[in-house]
Amino acid sequence: MIQIAVLGYGTVGSGVVEVIETNKADINKKAGENLSVKYILDLRDFPGDPYADKVVHDYNIILNDPEVAVICETMGGTKPAYDFTKQALLLGKSVCTSNKELVAAHGPELIKIARENHCNYLFEASVGGGIPIIRPLNYSLTAEKIDGITGILNGTTNYILTKMDKEGADFEDVLKEAQDKGYAERNPEADVEGYDACRKIAILSSLMSGRNVRYEEIYTEGITKITAVDFKYAKQMGKSIKLLAMSRDTEKGFFAMVAPFMISKEHPLYSVNGVFNAVYVHGNMLGDSMYYGRGAGKLPTASAVVSDVVDCARHQGKTIMCFWDEENVNVAESSSAERKFFVRVRADQRESAMAAFGSLAEVNVGMTEEFAFMTQVMSEKEFSEKIEKAGGYLNRIRIMA
Repeated sequence: MIQIAVLGYGTVGSGVVEVIETNKADINKKAGENLSVKYILDLRDFPGDPYADKVVHDYNIILNDPEVAVICETMGGTKPAYDFTKQALLLGKSVCTSNKELVAAHGPELIKIARENHCNYLFEASVGGGIPIIRPLNYSLTAEKIDGITGILNGTTNYILTKMDKEGADFEDVLKEAQDKGYAERNPEADVEGYDACRKIAILSSLMSGRNVRYEEIYTEGITKITAVDFKYAKQMGKSIKLLAMSRDTEKGFFAMVAPFMISKEHPLYSVNGVFNAVYVHGNMLGDSMYYGRGAGKLPTASAVVSDVVDCARHQGKTIMCFWDEENVNVAESSSAERKFFVRVRADQRESAMAAFGSLAEVNVGMTEEFAFMTQVMSEKEFSEKIEKAGGYLNRIRIMA
């Protein structure tokens, strides 16, 4: 019997308990042991809940119980999750988490502590909800040199952009609808400004490189400036607009970015709509592979947490290797990255834009008050210099090659 403690009885934490209880027979068979939730840590009481008798308010009860072998940390944030996780690992208790903030900020340190204490720190649920992506990068693709990852990693922003695309709606209207339906938080900043996707691509990039990619060094831009007009142009060009999180390991350096991009109908990520997520991985031998599914939600995320619990049950007293060292990657300045840009300027800037950019491709949707065009391939720095000469822009969106 493997006894489990769940930290936090919110959406994901309650989902973990539900998954374990609902699929108990299959899970126990795959784990090779019977799994049982012994404690649920929360500040609140849950009278009437079927598992109310398992709720405790003192974390030391869990730490001091030698029967507890695996802890599911679903609290979110870095405090007190970091201290709780570190204390558990130092005692040889494995920790499975959905907490992307904690993994992005302290992942390599916690992995090292787990290794030193012959237990595991697993975080499949921290990126992509129920989509298996951490495990493929860590195990299945070990024969590959992964040199590129591109993902739609936030369901809220993908839902908003999909609605804007399909219905011609404005950002603010769709955001309100998403909040009313529970797809977006009342304070949606982490989602719509790209911070959530930034932490997730930092985790994937670290696994890709085997070294630590600090999320603070990743250029991040959200979707708040995208308008219904931008989608009119995108459709004219046979494209859509997605918030992409990407990293590239090239001869010129390691690049990482989160920003809205126009992508063509031929790209596999074009058809990833609504609250779905997808991760597109390129390896030097395999080529391209894609991982697709529900990127958030109670049960998909909880399912990923429990899959890690099963892994811990199968490897009691052994550490599952995770190649993420504490050495920091030097993330190259985004100014040197090269790509095409879609640009909208005022109609009276037409001549100055043509003079500044030289060769460009006009995009016309019948809006006489502005001039829109697509540039040739150039660096971010070169674009900034040219658009300044042209007098600035109404909006610009990068174009995915």
